[in-house]
Amino acid sequence: MMMTTIGMYIIPFLALLLTLDTTNGFLSSSIGGRYSSTVVLIGGGSNHHKNVVITSSSSSSSSSSLASSQSNDEDEAARLKKKAEELRDQIRNLEENLDRKPGNEYYRDPMMMAATTTPEEEAEQGMSLKKRRVLVVGANGRLGSMVCRHLLRNNPQTEVVACVHYVGEDSPTSRGYARLSYEVGAEDGVGSIGSAWSGEDRVATFEYADYMKDYNLQNLRLVECELLDPVQCQTICEGVDSVVWCATDFNGNQPRALGLNFAFLFRAVAAPTKGRVEVEGLRNMLGALKLAKQDAADRPSMPKGGKPPINFVHVSAAPNSLADFETPFGTFHGQKREGEVMVSTEFPSLSHIILQMSTFDDNFVEEGKEIVMEETGNKEFDGVIKRQRINRRDAARAVSEALTNEDMEGKMFQLYTDQKVLK
Repeated sequence: MMMTTIGMYIIPFLALLLTLDTTNGFLSSSIGGRYSSTVVLIGGGSNHHKNVVITSSSSSSSSSSLASSQSNDEDEAARLKKKAEELRDQIRNLEENLDRKPGNEYYRDPMMMAATTTPEEEAEQGMSLKKRRVLVVGANGRLGSMVCRHLLRNNPQTEVVACVHYVGEDSPTSRGYARLSYEVGAEDGVGSIGSAWSGEDRVATFEYADYMKDYNLQNLRLVECELLDPVQCQTICEGVDSVVWCATDFNGNQPRALGLNFAFLFRAVAAPTKGRVEVEGLRNMLGALKLAKQDAADRPSMPKGGKPPINFVHVSAAPNSLADFETPFGTFHGQKREGEVMVSTEFPSLSHIILQMSTFDDNFVEEGKEIVMEETGNKEFDGVIKRQRINRRDAARAVSEALTNEDMEGKMFQLYTDQKVLK
């Protein structure tokens, strides 16, 4: 009787949760995916009153539920993997269709760019200064300043680092950077000065004019360096592709101006063999460039246009260009020849060109004449005395163009534009 009573109350509730299997005569249901219940109807006399026995089992249902969950996870993972592949394909298509024209360059992974080149880069089969950094040593000199000017105005995608020797403001021989500033055109801007008696208008302004846009002064960087200090040379050579050596010391190794580092002030007296710009200074710069090249080879970098330019262009003096004179340690021409031998023999890993300039003459030698380059090598003196001269602007043009001349690599030339046989 008690069983019948329980059945009267439970059956209506189970009717909401259970499904009647009329064929087998029992009710089954799974609740929440964790527990399953089986209700067996006992007795068959009355359709309204049946005895009910409820049994519960969780282990088998739990296993089937876990299997179903794992199957769903695998399906979801497969769906996400397929979606990821579709996104990768879309990205590849976008990268292939990117516009790579100058002025519209998009960032790409350096390793990927190293393997693929643009049509413009493929067309540049020879040496190029595009996206290169050129260090001009002696940039405030008569020739070095003109080299900077020519590089800037003819290579708009080349960074020019102008290396100058520091001189104190109180030094009576200090010229500052006036020659370099004048040659590159930094003084061609428009300046204005307000009235001195008005507090509001007492200002001075300096603006670059529109015609200065082709000067490419944004690509010029000025650095100060003591060439006899190897650490300073290594610092300014970081990231440099080529070096143009225009530095010289016409007064032997005696400084013409008071330098910042007093340790080098009396170098001519204390250690004459350690203070020659043409020898020790040159060796410091060559060693610094060699280290910079080794460091650059160990690091991935963005690809640059064309083949790399000549590593080192050494501007020297022709044997008959200047009168020889004694210095505290050897003759002037002797130091020049020693520097030339150093460039050609002591640093074989660096590509080089040696240019022996004839006498500079800007007054009586016209600019823009054809430059004659005679390869010297071991050619013997033929007994003919010649007076050879060249305008400085033509010399600067020859130096700049030598950076990308593969035929001149590893050779030494004498340069002139005007020649007269004297004897």
